[in-house]
Amino acid sequence: EPNADELIEIKQYALANVRGTVQADILKEDQGQNTCIFSTEFSLRMMGDMQQYFIDNNVRNFYSVSISGYHIQEAGSTIVQELAFTLADGRDYVRAALARGMDVDAFAGRLSFFFNMGMNFFMEAAKLRAARYLWSKIMSEFGASERSQMLRTHCQTSGVSLQEQDPYNNIVRTAYEAMSAALGGTQSLHTNSFDEAIALPTDFSSRIARNTQLILQHETGVTKVVDPLAGSYYVENLTAELIDEAWTLMEEIESLGGMTQAINEGMPKARIEEAAAQKQAG
Repeated sequence: EPNADELIEIKQYALANVRGTVQADILKEDQGQNTCIFSTEFSLRMMGDMQQYFIDNNVRNFYSVSISGYHIQEAGSTIVQELAFTLADGRDYVRAALARGMDVDAFAGRLSFFFNMGMNFFMEAAKLRAARYLWSKIMSEFGASERSQMLRTHCQTSGVSLQEQDPYNNIVRTAYEAMSAALGGTQSLHTNSFDEAIALPTDFSSRIARNTQLILQHETGVTKVVDPLAGSYYVENLTAELIDEAWTLMEEIESLGGMTQAINEGMPKARIEEAAAQKQAG
């Protein structure tokens, strides 16, 4: 039987080596999913408690929040809005942690992002390139180290792009979206199953979704190249436009007092609903 000190050592060893991600992105819940159950202030405090726990217990490999744009785009936002609102959420999470006295370099590596990959192939790849630039810019303003300025991201292929009619075509859609994510530089990827517009995935459809990733990773060679679209006039132009437009929107959010205040005033949700209405009408 281990004594108390040995039990603590075992626990700390386990925590230091455990891997995973807590999604718990309360700011995107209000914008994209309408599932807020606590006040924004309480939720930010809860997330800060988790962040502090990870620091105190040396939980190095577990992301304490997945800052999510996925659900924002699924709710109908434009790509610019997804980019700007997601990074603005991240900026407020950093501010909340700093306000508690945490060192930016102690927690920055535990922040991860989660983006949607829709059918606008080059625009989605450019979005990831723009996100890396903008997050580095934001974190440099907080005095973060070069390593802490890195954007760590997961992507998932779009759910709303899946069609109930001719569902096998969704395999092709998902493959193109997955390729866009890989070319844009995602670090991990979720591929949707072709029948998710109808029901929960079956073993058959899940196997195809998994194999889509394996073929992309092991048979195409695209993952062996860093930023393979760099230098393309079109992609570089798209990236620059996304950076400019997203930063303008983020500056507007700053003028309202930051993302938390903007959410309290209903600004992001109203913009997303307007974009969604235009998208449906088009």
